[in-house]
Amino acid sequence: MENKMVEYRKKFGLSQEKLAEKLGVSRQTIISIEKGKYDPSLPLAFEIAKTFQTTIEHVFIYAGKEGEE
Repeated sequence: MENKMVEYRKKFGLSQEKLAEKLGVSRQTIISIEKGKYDPSLPLAFEIAKTFQTTIEHVFIYAGKEGEE
């Protein structure tokens, strides 16, 4: 899933390590989410958005399934 994690993380002055600590996940998880290789669970997505003081929709871009309009 496409996302704006790097943009928000830099805006808040957080390293991948610091963000991972705040969220209780590994740095590797943050890297994978940022690269779009891993979709976070719904609770984790909410925590990420909360950390960045915004909504899930602003952090994560859901393109939908192919064929959906």
